[in-house]
Amino acid sequence: MKKLFLLLLTFLVACAPAVNGGSLFNILPEEKEIEIGNAYVPYAIEEGDGLYPDRRVQEYVKSVGMTIARHTPRKLPYKFFVVNSDAVNAFALPGGPVFITRGLLLKLNSESELAGVLGHELGHINARHHAKFLEKMYAMNILFNIGAAIIADKPYAQAVLQFGQIGGQLLALKFSRDQEREADELGVIYALKAGYDPNGLLGVFETFKSMERAKAPEWLQTHPLPESRIRDVQREIQSIKPSGSLISDSEEFHTIKRLLKETEASYSEFYKGKDYYRRKDYSLALEHFKKAVELYDKNYEAHLYIAYILANSDLTSALSHAEKAYSIMPDVFSTNYVYGFVLFKAGDYAPSLEKLEKARRLIPDYADVYYYAGRDYEALKDYKKAVSYYKTALELSEGKAPWAQDAKERLRRLQGVW
Repeated sequence: MKKLFLLLLTFLVACAPAVNGGSLFNILPEEKEIEIGNAYVPYAIEEGDGLYPDRRVQEYVKSVGMTIARHTPRKLPYKFFVVNSDAVNAFALPGGPVFITRGLLLKLNSESELAGVLGHELGHINARHHAKFLEKMYAMNILFNIGAAIIADKPYAQAVLQFGQIGGQLLALKFSRDQEREADELGVIYALKAGYDPNGLLGVFETFKSMERAKAPEWLQTHPLPESRIRDVQREIQSIKPSGSLISDSEEFHTIKRLLKETEASYSEFYKGKDYYRRKDYSLALEHFKKAVELYDKNYEAHLYIAYILANSDLTSALSHAEKAYSIMPDVFSTNYVYGFVLFKAGDYAPSLEKLEKARRLIPDYADVYYYAGRDYEALKDYKKAVSYYKTALELSEGKAPWAQDAKERLRRLQGVW
């Protein structure tokens, strides 16, 4: 028993370099924390209705974020993303990725407010709040399998099921009051060190409080904002007594905001289309999606919905919209999945498989990808792969997908072929 205890202690110490003055017993190694965060970037992009497709907007937010990140103690591969969602939200993932929605950017009033939001999310990362959640909730063997679920040549259904479960919890993670207070404190310090007026975070809080009276922003669902938290930030700023020439605002911030406002009508039509799509009124959904791309041709998510709807009735148009979306944003899950699906419908099995396999590597727990990739493998006479993919598709979908019966029949027939 003594030997076993010593072995366990040795393992914990080996996996636990002290970071930022934190506990020695950080069970999750930093390189694994980074790998997990990167693994869920494609997942978070899809949850946010895709990446905002304007490079200037993305580069601006990245620039502000990296300016602050340079003043954080953890030297991580930080990344910053603007997602299309009209929800008023920002969130981070373990090990470096930070996301802000188009909806929140439109609510901010100055660059220092943006710095306050990004600084706060960097505070969560530097305090290892996500990593501590993972350490508490999951065994190390599960966390170490996350990367394997993505890069494996053959699908491991149990691993990809766990991938989706962990991702859903990370994206809806609610921090404790102490963790929020710590992220606020660190965010204020980081923004100030980067030359920003730390009162920007208080400006964000004031905006959220005013919105709370009508419809609470999504940010408050995972980042509660009691009056005590606001007072704590006010006291911290007063104790620091910031002075000198600090950045409160910039012309570029307002240029970026104008660019976002110019596309608001397109995304309004997009969300109307999504609403009708959910109600299975595909005709009205199509009208709104078409209007969305007329208003802003780079609205690639609208192009994808059009392609998906038209795949059963107008393959030529479906392919055109899928190709357009892919040309705008070639490295996200949705463009690869829909393009692969439409190519499958057109009977172009090898190109379809290429896109579907890329989609699978980005998000490994989406059942439809396995089913249509299985159909491609079957058409290309790779029956062993087809069987493996049909099995995973059925397990991930729990046999409830519209194609489930077809997959079962194909599985029964193919299992005797090889």
